[in-house]
This record gives sequence, structure tokens and C-alpha cells, in this order.
Amino acid sequence: MFTLDAFILGAVADFNGGDILFQLAMFAILMFLLKKYAWGPLMGIMKQREDHIAGEIEAAEKSRAEAKQRLEEQRQLLKEARQDAQNLIESARKQGELQREEIITAARAESDRMKQSALREIETEKDQAVAALREQVASLSVLIASKVIEKELTLEEQQQLINETIAKAGDLR
Repeated sequence: MFTLDAFILGAVADFNGGDILFQLAMFAILMFLLKKYAWGPLMGIMKQREDHIAGEIEAAEKSRAEAKQRLEEQRQLLKEARQDAQNLIESARKQGELQREEIITAARAESDRMKQSALREIETEKDQAVAALREQVASLSVLIASKVIEKELTLEEQQQLINETIAKAGDLR
């Protein structure tokens, strides 16, 4: 049977220093070749890839920063546009208030003018009516005086004469 002790003794008995040195030399040559032809280009490719990724990350950060700046600019422009719109609305409201006040003032002035004109017209009509009344009173006085001169009247006759004269004056109208 094959035991562990036999294996270790067999391995020690077969120990050959030349084989070990040969294998070490081959390992060193393999490491040199791997470093020169595999690790070197592989590390170069990895370095290029790392630089490319770093460049992409930097470009993405720059794009992000530009997007953030543009967003802030757009927000500021939007804020200014809203403020301008609010100012325009306020200005239009004030202008509307001024126009309303002007219209009300003009309407009041026109109303006062029409009122004054109507008052002047009423005064003129009143003056004309008073003048006409004076004329009628004068003619009635003349008529009454002429009748009185014609005859001497009693109180009843005077009353009757006044009534007749008033009736005639009403017919003259």
C-alpha cells in the first residue's frame, strides 16, 4: 500500500537540484516574456482604457456642469419673463384705472355741462314766461282801466269785470 510516509520519502529520494534550477530558470524566462509581451501591452491597453474612461467621466462632468449652468440660466430667464409679465399686467391695470378715472371725470364734466345748460335753458324759459305774463298783466290792466274809465262800478260789477277780463285773457292764449 501507498502511504504518506512512503510518498514523502520517495519525493526526498528523487530530489534533483538541476531540475529545480532548470524549472526556476524557465519560470524566470516565462515571467520575463509575459512581462514584455503580455503584461506590458496589456497594461498599456489598460492604461489607455483608464485614460479613456477618465476622459469620458471628465466630459460627462463638464456636460453636467454646463447643463446645470444652462438650467440656472433658463430658470433666471423664466423668472425674468414672469416678472416682466407681472409688470406688464400691473402697468395695464394701472393704465386701465387711469382711463377709467379719466372717463368718469369726463362723464361728470359732461353731466355738469349738460346740467348747467339745462339750468340756463330753464332760466331763459322762465324769463320768457315772466315777460309774457307781464305783457298779459299789462294788457289786462289796460283793458280793466279802460272799462273802469267807461263806467263807475260797484263791487259786484268790479268782480264781474275782473272775471270777464280773465276769461277773455284765457281766450287770447
